[in-house]
Amino acid sequence: MESTFERIKNTAKLRGMSLREVASKAGLGETSIYKWKTQEPKGRDVAKVAKKLGVSADYLLCLTDTPQFTRRDERDVQNILKDMTEGLSNDSALAYMKNGGEEIDEEDAELLKASLENVIRQSKLLAKQKFTPKKYRKDKD
Repeated sequence: MESTFERIKNTAKLRGMSLREVASKAGLGETSIYKWKTQEPKGRDVAKVAKKLGVSADYLLCLTDTPQFTRRDERDVQNILKDMTEGLSNDSALAYMKNGGEEIDEEDAELLKASLENVIRQSKLLAKQKFTPKKYRKDKD
């Protein structure tokens, strides 16, 4: 599993920034982030770095796999996915779940679950964009 330090390093690289640059823009000492390889970062410092990288602190802390999601968003996605997959596996399963009257195999079921999760995540992101008032939207620095 990816550590907080690795997640920050990879995200900064995707944004074309060095760790020193991220730390400086976040108002931290230039080598502060490097210390997080061995030390637990303070929550407020992670929040500052997250803001500069345009992601959630929960994403940097490896609590969610979607950069814009908080733990609550992640929990919501998992709950919706659970409800959907349980609904598909009972007797009232949708017709496309049957293949000539036979249950789909486990590999296909996992592919379907991954696809559903992707759709749920995208829908949640779109809803966040659409329904978040302009005054609460995070500015991208």
